Amino acid sequence: MIDFEPEVAIADSLSASEVTRLRAWIDRESVKLAGVKDFWVFCKAKSPEYYTEDKPHLKLLCDVLQRFLEHRLVKEDGRPYTKLMLNLPPRHGKSRTLINFCQWALGKNQRERIIECSYNDDSAGDFSKYTRDGITEQHQSLDGFIFSDFFPDVKIKYGSQSYFKWALEGQHFNYLGAGIKGSVTGKGGSILIIDDPIKLVEEAFNEERLDSIWQWYIGTFLSRGDAEGSEPLEIVTMTPWCKRDLCGRILDSDDAASWYRVRMPAYDEPTDTMLCEKTLSKVRYRELEKAFVSMPEVFLANYQMELVDVKGQLYKNLKTYDKVPAENEKPLFTKIGNYTDTADEGDDFLCSINYGVYKGEAYILDVLYTKEGMEITEPQTAKFLFEGKIREAMIESNNGGRGFARNVERLLWEIYKSRHTVVKWFHQSENKTSRIMTNAAWIMEHVYFPVNWRDRWPAFHKALTSYLKEGKNKYDDGPDCITGVAEEISGGGGFYDPSQRIVG
Repeated sequence: MIDFEPEVAIADSLSASEVTRLRAWIDRESVKLAGVKDFWVFCKAKSPEYYTEDKPHLKLLCDVLQRFLEHRLVKEDGRPYTKLMLNLPPRHGKSRTLINFCQWALGKNQRERIIECSYNDDSAGDFSKYTRDGITEQHQSLDGFIFSDFFPDVKIKYGSQSYFKWALEGQHFNYLGAGIKGSVTGKGGSILIIDDPIKLVEEAFNEERLDSIWQWYIGTFLSRGDAEGSEPLEIVTMTPWCKRDLCGRILDSDDAASWYRVRMPAYDEPTDTMLCEKTLSKVRYRELEKAFVSMPEVFLANYQMELVDVKGQLYKNLKTYDKVPAENEKPLFTKIGNYTDTADEGDDFLCSINYGVYKGEAYILDVLYTKEGMEITEPQTAKFLFEGKIREAMIESNNGGRGFARNVERLLWEIYKSRHTVVKWFHQSENKTSRIMTNAAWIMEHVYFPVNWRDRWPAFHKALTSYLKEGKNKYDDGPDCITGVAEEISGGGGFYDPSQRIVG
């Protein structure tokens, strides 16, 4: 705002109400001036009820878009990014902000030519209509701000009636909207936008549809770039469904480093916070997570911005149980065991699984899955084994596992005075990936998880349900540990050497 203190002579000549009106006028003019220079101010002034300070993700989005347009979003070599990828959860304002961005960009430079493509002609038409209507909007009252308050000289060209293609006064062409694979030939754009090219889950994993979109993108859409000697700006905003969709292929291409990616998951696990509690609360997020229990990959893509390929998912059908096998309320397990895989590196998880065995089937009873250091996980594991009444615990001795096992056994005695659990360690020499793949079918057929295991162990659940047959998996600690359980029960282990038994 502009500080205003009227001169004494002026103040003496004005009434209090006139001074108030003058101050209000100056404040309003200062917002107009700021909105021309600052995209966030522009959005907030037009929709103050939506662009609020308690939505910091929208402020960040506005800042990135402004720096991108002004060529101030730069790479390490100092050159500006000309390709921008936006991955945000549903209803978090990405399309609305992009529409405002198109208006603001045309207000700043009437020579900009925008080509926007969406899922189909209807969605592209809506995007174009909202952009055009925002420019032509008229004041309904003296309150609030509209586009013409910031850019009064920018108007739609008379006779430019189509919502799909239109121009500003003095220009031949400024905006073209079309559905994916629609006609964009004959026009060149300085700003190319793809907004949500995929709407349906079925299409997200339809190889023919994905190939078609990619061929259209590289063969038609990219050829529309024309920024009068400079490189056009390209924006792709969509749910990142799988490795073969548009985002997945771009990120897997040689051109990946040319893209500036804004990825905003709805929930941040390390800090246990939501991207925007006002837009999507943690309670509602958990409700949606449960609603997608049969298709976790859809939930992960929509709300966590993770590329998950259903076709490549390793564990597709994991069985559950409501109650453990029992007679007269006494479990019928012939064995209560544990398998523990210690963290190999600093970013890995320790995974420890307590399980019961009945008729050759495994019933998962409890899971410890954490990234904490060994000074914390050693007493945690000792407590985990003691409270689980585990008779035999198998701990991989790779990468410090032997010392870990000895310390756990020691803590069981020192803290709990217990020799109930026999702790064994062994060196796992078999290839991890090969073991995981080989035992996957047995796990899906003979391992049972509690019906609420997603809620009890969300990180472990995610580790199993998002693990892919092919491609790079960020974490394999959960699949590796459940594979160890399968090997112990099915007889596929065979790694234990009796001479290495840790005797209490």
